[in-house]
Amino acid sequence: MRKLLAATLGVLSAIGGFVDIGDLVAASQAGARFGMAHAWVLLVGVLGICAYAEMAGRIAAVSGRAVFDLVRERLGPRVALLNLVASWLVTVITLAAELGGVALALQLGSGVHYLFWVPVAAVAVWLVLWRLRFELMERIFGLAGLSLLVFAVALFALPTDWAQLGHGMLHISSAGQGWPVYWFVAVALFASTVSPYEVFFFSSGGVEERWSPADLAHARSNVLIGFPVGGFLALSLIAVAAVAYHPGGTSLTTLDQVAGPVASALGGVGLAVAVLAFFAVTFGAALETGLSAAYAVAQYFGWQWGKRVTPREAARFHTVLLISVLLGVLMLMTTIDPVQLTEYMLVLSAVVLPLTYLPILVVANDRNYLGDRVNGRWMNLLGVVFLLLIAVASVAAIPLAIITGMGR
Repeated sequence: MRKLLAATLGVLSAIGGFVDIGDLVAASQAGARFGMAHAWVLLVGVLGICAYAEMAGRIAAVSGRAVFDLVRERLGPRVALLNLVASWLVTVITLAAELGGVALALQLGSGVHYLFWVPVAAVAVWLVLWRLRFELMERIFGLAGLSLLVFAVALFALPTDWAQLGHGMLHISSAGQGWPVYWFVAVALFASTVSPYEVFFFSSGGVEERWSPADLAHARSNVLIGFPVGGFLALSLIAVAAVAYHPGGTSLTTLDQVAGPVASALGGVGLAVAVLAFFAVTFGAALETGLSAAYAVAQYFGWQWGKRVTPREAARFHTVLLISVLLGVLMLMTTIDPVQLTEYMLVLSAVVLPLTYLPILVVANDRNYLGDRVNGRWMNLLGVVFLLLIAVASVAAIPLAIITGMGR
């Protein structure tokens, strides 16, 4: 338990990347339509995000500065501005989707239309970001997100054919829906696991917690515990949807469909825990994306930033935070479907991934910042291979979205 409490920053970061509203939708749709044929995407995502989160945490611990704080200095203001604009827009769209996810979870629990809950969710997110200490925030919502383990429990109560699940993980198949659709879903799921804001939030969180070189082991434990936990939770979503809906090929479009198998297996208690899990993971992801949007802008312009300083001392940081939340609310008040917004967000996220991860790899090899703590040979090899996969996903995202009509 002590190690888990020490790794709650990694757990919260991973929840924002692996099991936010994007992954609740993408992972469940992948399981329903293709069974376990996309499980390998999660494995690749876990390996890659662990590598880059370790770099980001090491940069924060050794230099005392967050990743985006060094991007402008290392790459120059023009390249960094392109990175900032792309990352901030995607992060704000993601924030809107997460607020929509909180509202949908509250609708599922109350029966009241989700649009009523959107401003309520936004105010609650803003109050937590404004008033709650960073360490307390990460522990509450990092641990609350673990309630999604109810999906793993449900697997044992459902009529699960474990041999078939294992076979599905080892055999890639389009399940009769066409390879372009299969690869579109793979790219969307991949983008949901390596969302750009994850590493910005993780490294900024390290600075918030005042990591130093003496905390490198602590930073790595956050990575090696938190992100695999997130990957396991996402894999549970795929598996439950595969058992309940595949091979019928049902297309999941609502959270109540995602929660349906848990309710069937565990009854009302299971449904209540699933609703709590949806609320916890989307609320935690909204906190993460809201902070990430403000972190990026403040770090680029060199403003005072962070929850460790008072709002008065970091007024511009908190102003950007408030504007980002308000923009998210405005997007949702157009009545755009939060699930549809999530799908568009995942495509845009895939497109801008290289702008996020290339600078991290560059800074992690700069001795001016890290001294002898720069990447070793094997970390660089893993980083380069993963960067190539990111580039392929980035190039393929929009053509696949057009060819498949957003995977339909």
